[in-house]
Parts: sequence; C-alpha cells; structure tokens
Amino acid sequence: MTIPKKIIAGDYTQWTLKSTQDHFGNAISSPDWEVVYYLRTNKQNFAATVNSTAYEDGFKFTISNALSATFPDGLWFYQAMANKSGAERQTIAQGQFTVLESTLYSGNNPKAFDGRSQIKKDFDAIEATIRAIVTGGAVQEYKIGNRNLKKFDLAELYLVRDRYKRDLIKEEKAQLIANGFGNPHNLYIRTRG
Repeated sequence: MTIPKKIIAGDYTQWTLKSTQDHFGNAISSPDWEVVYYLRTNKQNFAATVNSTAYEDGFKFTISNALSATFPDGLWFYQAMANKSGAERQTIAQGQFTVLESTLYSGNNPKAFDGRSQIKKDFDAIEATIRAIVTGGAVQEYKIGNRNLKKFDLAELYLVRDRYKRDLIKEEKAQLIANGFGNPHNLYIRTRG
C-alpha cells in the first residue's frame, strides 16, 4: 500500500511501504534504512514531512489528525527518500495526492461547504450560462473554472458542455466503483441451466 490518493484534512492517515531495492539490487529495508515522505503543495508555502517506523521488513507511515488538519485542500506532491545512516540517500517513490476539505465543524455557524469536484463545478457553470442565454439573457462575459470567456455562442457552449459531461460521467463512474457499488455499465445475465 502506498500513500492514499485522497486524504481528508483532519483525518488520521496511515500507509505502509514494502521493502524495495536500490538500482544495484541491494535491499532497502528496515531497520537498516529509514524513509521520509516530503509533502508539498503549490497552493501555499506549506510543506510537511512524515517519518517511517519499522513495519515487518518495510516501513509504516502515520499522519496525525493534528498535522493533517493544517493541510490546505487541493493537489499535493510527495517524494519518498530512503536514507541509510546519512551516507546513502535516494528517491524510492514520488507522485501526487489530493487533500479534501473536511465537513467537520464546531460551533453554531458552520461555513459554507462545496464538496463538488472541479469538473462538476465547471459543468454546472456551463449549464447556468446556457440557461441564461436560452432564457433571453445575452451573456457578454462569464467565468468557467479559471478562464474568462467573452461572447461564446450557444453551439460552442454545447460542445464544451458535452466534453465536460463525458468527463463528469467518467468521474462519477470511478466514484461508484471506489465506493464499492461496482461498474454501472456492467450488465450481468443469468442463464437457466
């Protein structure tokens, strides 16, 4: 198991990393080696490190609730560095994950929460723009995602909407599979024998 693809801010998060090998086939395993995950985001000047503990012949990592609660939501990047007595150090894993905003709140006035994905937000903005044009509102300028658009005609908006709809269907399908509901496009047929 590697670092999760999604982490909810404020959650206690754990994962393991099996022992591996360096470029010459030498073992990188505990207790001779330690591994540190360096985590960074491009949203703010924020970074974190997660140190390993020995787990079988591999490594175990833990992000505490307190640490992950400080994580700003959005795209994060990681680099796992293996270190042997400070003399040998090399990257053994790298990639990205997403931090999601938590829905937890305290007090009587929780702030607004929008748990939609960016694709869903963009799709909804396109739909609202099409509705405004169809109902007689001639839109001169509007914003979709991080782009400002001027005088898009209806035919172009339909094309953009259709592209986003395909992406949204893929995203929803992946979410159903991840939640254990299976692929909604699978068709099962029972035959009598």
